[in-house]
Amino acid sequence: MPPQHGSRRARIAFSDSAAKQLENITSEAEIHALDRALVVISVDPDIGEPIPADTAGPQLRQYADEVERVRLLYWVTALRTVVICGSDLVLVV
Repeated sequence: MPPQHGSRRARIAFSDSAAKQLENITSEAEIHALDRALVVISVDPDIGEPIPADTAGPQLRQYADEVERVRLLYWVTALRTVVICGSDLVLVV
């Protein structure tokens, strides 16, 4: 019998502005906090709370981790890719 695997993790992608923000992160604590939040979202993209918006664009979601003091704004594509919004990526470390 083949081994049973859990569900597949979502792929994480960054907008251009989010990628630019990542270049400015130098603190190990910030990198660790961001990494943990990204893992949570990749395992369960629906974990974040929906942010009310018009229905023309993608549904923005917000995930906040009070312990790590990270807040991410993102949307999930039809293929379950999580796209992190750069201008709204907030690290409060």
